Amino acid sequence: MVGDYLRMHGFEVELCDGGASLRRLLALRMPDLIVLDLNMPDEDGLSIVRDLKARSSVPIIMLTATASPIDRVVGLELGADDYLPKPCELRELVARVRSVLRRAAQARPPEPPERRETGGVRFGRMIVDIETLRLRDESGAEQILTRSEFALLKAFLDNPKRVMSRERLLDLADARDPDAFDRAIDVRINRIRKKIEPDPANPRFIKTVRGLGYVFRPEGD
Repeated sequence: MVGDYLRMHGFEVELCDGGASLRRLLALRMPDLIVLDLNMPDEDGLSIVRDLKARSSVPIIMLTATASPIDRVVGLELGADDYLPKPCELRELVARVRSVLRRAAQARPPEPPERRETGGVRFGRMIVDIETLRLRDESGAEQILTRSEFALLKAFLDNPKRVMSRERLLDLADARDPDAFDRAIDVRINRIRKKIEPDPANPRFIKTVRGLGYVFRPEGD
């Protein structure tokens, strides 16, 4: 119910049924925020908070029906960012999620500036010219990107090493139109791969993450 409500309000949600499931997800990608029930079936929620905060700065909202005041205090001292008792008003949960995300964004250190060559942004051996929409390699060989290809490639450049779903890429690339559908993004990515990958059949820069979407690796690792 919580997951469905958050999706209704525009959030991308992954549901986990315990600590092991959560860790499997974190091995693939780090979410922007975790809503964590302290009453885990196989693991104490407070130990999960301790473990997560020891190795990441991901924001955590604790959500539970039975935690004592001491548990709440311990959770907050371990690094949890907020707390809500169950049953909670879902509109309040959405407001708390947005508030914690805003605070996390304000506390995040500024990202290093993009690696810019004259008139472009470099990744691997390729340089994208932001003004002319041209793509060139170190030898100077050029290719022209279409507007849709450039918008999609820029979405990857702005989100390096972050797994993104097809739905998210369509939104970031402003690629929604009456004929748009999820698989259309695959066709566009294949066209980009033919222009940027040394071997499009074995991509190094734009990699497929099975069941989740795509991830951009600027160094081609």
